Amino acid sequence: MASLSPAVSSLRSSLSLLNSSISILDEGVNDFPRLCKVLQTQQHFELLPEPTLRDAQQSLLDEITPAISQLLLTAENYVNQLSRREESLKARYELLEGRLNHSGRNSSIGGASHSRSTANLRASSVNDTKPLELRRLQQKKERLQYAIERLELQSKQKERELRKSMAFVRE
Repeated sequence: MASLSPAVSSLRSSLSLLNSSISILDEGVNDFPRLCKVLQTQQHFELLPEPTLRDAQQSLLDEITPAISQLLLTAENYVNQLSRREESLKARYELLEGRLNHSGRNSSIGGASHSRSTANLRASSVNDTKPLELRRLQQKKERLQYAIERLELQSKQKERELRKSMAFVRE
């Protein structure tokens, strides 16, 4: 039995070591559900690679660009139509104003002198209408130049806004 004594002591030390290992494992296993919860990852945002993002932006840009161009063209046509209508209304106003002024001058002439001066009035009215017509045409030219400048400025502004929006989409 004396020969078994070292084996028994070795077995006892192994048992104490095993008991200590079990207690350590017990402590670790008791904390295991908390560790699972802590180590569990939750994805809050979906991260995409940059090429995928650029492709999506480009497809969006390709899809939106024709629609934006069409809307700009429609708006430009509408603005042109309104400016033409405005010009025609101004021209009609000036024409009616000229007729009103011309008829006012005719009615102020007396009845007896009216028959004598009809020929003189016709000659003078032709001479009077030329400067009026010239003035009206000059005013129309100035209005058209102003309208063209305004439309060019609007066009440039829309181009800048479009470039800004395209740059924002590309970024």
